[in-house]
Amino acid sequence: MNDPIRVLVCDDQALIRTGFATIIDAQPDLEVVGECGDGRAAIDLAGRLHPDIVVMDVRMPVLDGIEATRLLAGAGVDNPVKVLVVTTFNLDEYVYEALRAGASGFLLKDAPPAQLLHGIRTVATGAALLAPEVTRQLVGRYASRIRPASDTPDDVTLTPRELDVLRLIADGRSNSEIAATLVISHETVKTYVSRILTKLDLRDRVQAVVYAYRRGLVT
Repeated sequence: MNDPIRVLVCDDQALIRTGFATIIDAQPDLEVVGECGDGRAAIDLAGRLHPDIVVMDVRMPVLDGIEATRLLAGAGVDNPVKVLVVTTFNLDEYVYEALRAGASGFLLKDAPPAQLLHGIRTVATGAALLAPEVTRQLVGRYASRIRPASDTPDDVTLTPRELDVLRLIADGRSNSEIAATLVISHETVKTYVSRILTKLDLRDRVQAVVYAYRRGLVT
């Protein structure tokens, strides 16, 4: 049997924190290795406990979840930890900032337990937990804030077809939708997505969306 996925739960509300921990610990493939109530404590505990994933609240005292996510999973972090953001508010500004800071996905706090468990397992595998329709809403709402970067785009390493796939990812299309649009197989799309993430040194589709907007590939 594989080792359980090690989870650190960070939320400033003790009741929610305990509830999450109880749900997670009841699963044979998951293990809560620590709990805390602010972002600074999350960073300290992550350094000591080495969790596979941090379930992170956004609005907390001392250090909020966005900055904690940036310090745990952001660009330049030597040993990044996967972060699953949980929030009370659907698609609020803080969620976008957390995703940009390096989070691998987000869930609403009122999501059913099965969604929380699915989210943890999904993010732990290295996949992003961000439904295509959510991507479309997030990008649609905050695209004006994702200005192209001032440095020279390095997307020249991508082939024309890879650029096509990247633009469709940024448009919030699922693999099936991309396959139908480009008239290629689902497996071929998965190969292109994997190749794009590898070439651009991106962790997941969430980062690919932000990359595409910052590089001006889509508007």
